[in-house]
Amino acid sequence: MAQENIKPSRIILIGGSAGSLNGVLSILPELTGSLPFAVIIVLHRKPASENILVHLLAAKTRLVVKEAEEKEPILPGHVYIAPADYHLLVEKEYSFSLDVSEKIHYSRPSIDVTFESAAEAFGPNALALLLSGANIDGAAGMQKIKACGGICMVQEPGSAEVGVMPQQAIDTVAVDKILPIEKMAAWINENLLI
Repeated sequence: MAQENIKPSRIILIGGSAGSLNGVLSILPELTGSLPFAVIIVLHRKPASENILVHLLAAKTRLVVKEAEEKEPILPGHVYIAPADYHLLVEKEYSFSLDVSEKIHYSRPSIDVTFESAAEAFGPNALALLLSGANIDGAAGMQKIKACGGICMVQEPGSAEVGVMPQQAIDTVAVDKILPIEKMAAWINENLLI
């Protein structure tokens, strides 16, 4: 019951597609173990994906890692993964909802859907990271993050396995930071964990 009153003060959103898993596996272990806010990860993956991703990421961090569930409260110090074949929305009362509406940019979960809903819920307290990927999903979501006062960071396209996704964001959004993967966690630790 006490946990329900604990609201995350900030949210970190990580979106990616082709070539992004290695980036996530690089960032998570470097984030401070007692992270005072939640991390939401939206990766394009096959609908039949098992929970292997949860176990893979959990092995790399001391944070709690789990797939997000319908109406689940968002808690600090947790890493939530968008379930395969569902859009993941962040509600204004800091909980999740799952949606099976049509794919966006051929993807469900859609990075745009999660980023846009998180921007409305968290406003200037949202930080969005967009990693390697082969389509343009995520750019519209980053526009919403910026419009609501949040921070947008993209993987340096030349360092991405597939640079289309981060480049699209750079071309359409006034991103705050363009960094190689290996510098992203350090920036978060130095600038947000005070």
